Amino acid sequence: MVLCFEVYSPFLIVLTMNIDPSKRPWAEPFKIKMVELLKMTTREERLTAIADAGYNTFLLRSEDVYIDLLTDSGTSAMSDHQWAGMLLGDEAYAGSRNFYHLEETIQNVYGYKYLIPTHQGRGAEHILSKLLIKPGDIIPGNMYFTTTRLHQELCGGTFVDVIIDEAHDPLSTHPFKGNVDLNKLEQVVKTYGTERIPYISIATTVNMAGGQPLSMQNLRELREFSHRYGLRIVHDMTRVAENAFFIQQREYGYLNVPVAQIIREICDLTDAATMSCKKDALVNIGGFLALNEWDLFEEARNLVVVYEGLHTYGGLAGRDMEAMAIGIKESILDDHIRARVGQVIYLGEKLYQAGVPIVLPIGSHGVFLDAKRFLPHLTQDQYPAQALAAALYVDSGVRGMERGIVSAGRKATGENYYPELELVRLTIPRRVFTQAHMDVVDYSVQNVYRQRDQIQGLKMNYEPRYLRFFQARFEPI
Repeated sequence: MVLCFEVYSPFLIVLTMNIDPSKRPWAEPFKIKMVELLKMTTREERLTAIADAGYNTFLLRSEDVYIDLLTDSGTSAMSDHQWAGMLLGDEAYAGSRNFYHLEETIQNVYGYKYLIPTHQGRGAEHILSKLLIKPGDIIPGNMYFTTTRLHQELCGGTFVDVIIDEAHDPLSTHPFKGNVDLNKLEQVVKTYGTERIPYISIATTVNMAGGQPLSMQNLRELREFSHRYGLRIVHDMTRVAENAFFIQQREYGYLNVPVAQIIREICDLTDAATMSCKKDALVNIGGFLALNEWDLFEEARNLVVVYEGLHTYGGLAGRDMEAMAIGIKESILDDHIRARVGQVIYLGEKLYQAGVPIVLPIGSHGVFLDAKRFLPHLTQDQYPAQALAAALYVDSGVRGMERGIVSAGRKATGENYYPELELVRLTIPRRVFTQAHMDVVDYSVQNVYRQRDQIQGLKMNYEPRYLRFFQARFEPI
């Protein structure tokens, strides 16, 4: 298998993975050293399991899942070097040598000056929000992410979406649907004033838009904008390597530039960053807040002691910090990221060719089914993405997750958000599944699509206060 490209001037956009007889086959840059046996269940067992879980795939037991595409967070396979590093854990409460290895790695790879380790990404979001946001503040960004927006709201802030319009259109093939619309951003500044904007929030890649990247050109323009108005740019760099790969493949002038160099260029155009290392950095737990300003670092170093742990471990074991340092170095290798995104493209292309409605272009960390087009007989208030995720599980034991009205949650007024995108995310963990697993997923999604008229809507019978998609329960209408 080889990656093939179609030109969308002035960009290159990954759309297909077709067999090219003139080129050598493509394969993963690793071999399997250890396996975990999977449990096979019957349709009757899955019907019982999904009902017991309240038709919420988050509430299924892992042992009842065959191919788990719920998330790529903490579900990747670590390398032999990472596992060897786990045995070198310095579990000192203060001054662990693994912290200093991690700090040095982040400074060298990403370029940020100061490190605050946290137990995972939302720990960094929490500290950042406490650090910078006060009641009444406005935080513009390129589409919300669930935990990020909640932390902003809990500190009294309000998120304002300034992503380009194409990001809300699943059929648009714009190569950089994660781009910031600078005209929208300018209007936010004119409306609220810079004194109410603590920072501009940008994500690489944009999860809720379907794993869509932003371009280097857009980021440079955003950097110029931020300097003009004296605003910080805070970078959610959870999947920065995947964004860098898309820049390499789609943006003019970057085709022969190593992913590692593109990553550093992205980071150098921002002022601070939060990261869930459970994604790109290939670990099961861990994250960090990275800063360039000493005064902010001093305050963050105080806050991390209150909420996470001492500033040299941030709620992590020494062995976990060592695995993070090694994983970061592995994540920036071109062969790795080409295979990682390539597997997503492989599944997405098969579904696209079969006529299954998906978000285009195919994203970096998963294939996103368009539930509105998949189930046009259901209204958004009948939770079509939630119903589709449940139906897919019943068909084959494949677990995906909802990314639509349930994930969007409620406004401060209690009214539901109604996002344009109503999606089911099939998220592919890194270095875990084979192409044969992707073939099984493809077959199951197509089978459900053929029987889509039989899928019933759902109603919510339990709703938690925060981040309801994790624990809400449903029943068929």
